Amino acid sequence: MIKVVGTMFFKNNKLLIDKPRKRPTFQMIGGSVEAGETPLEAALRECHEELGKNAKFDENLFELVMEFDEIATSDGITPIHFYVFKYNGILKGNLETSEEIEKFLWYDTTIGDEILSNTLKNEVVPYCLKKKLIK
Repeated sequence: MIKVVGTMFFKNNKLLIDKPRKRPTFQMIGGSVEAGETPLEAALRECHEELGKNAKFDENLFELVMEFDEIATSDGITPIHFYVFKYNGILKGNLETSEEIEKFLWYDTTIGDEILSNTLKNEVVPYCLKKKLIK
């Protein structure tokens, strides 16, 4: 089973999500856990890679808040184990798009869920609403 991480950053009751160039939907900041990495190490690496060198966050403020199994949105068949971290601070600096990431979005439910990956739609957004982290 593939292990995957995602990190939730919040600002003004909105969740930061990004849209990879190779995917039709927005997803969490995150990706696969590589061999020899802990889920936390993977989450930190993915945040550095996806947010860009000008994004500033404290690596000590990551908290594991959810774990679940699902099928990968990318192919609809691969089973994955998902670790979701919450950043307990304020993301500072500027976000940078890259070869991998087309754009960022501070999401709340007024936008609708058509643009969201299955993970966001089925697990993360309901969790955020239940915990009153987003509107």
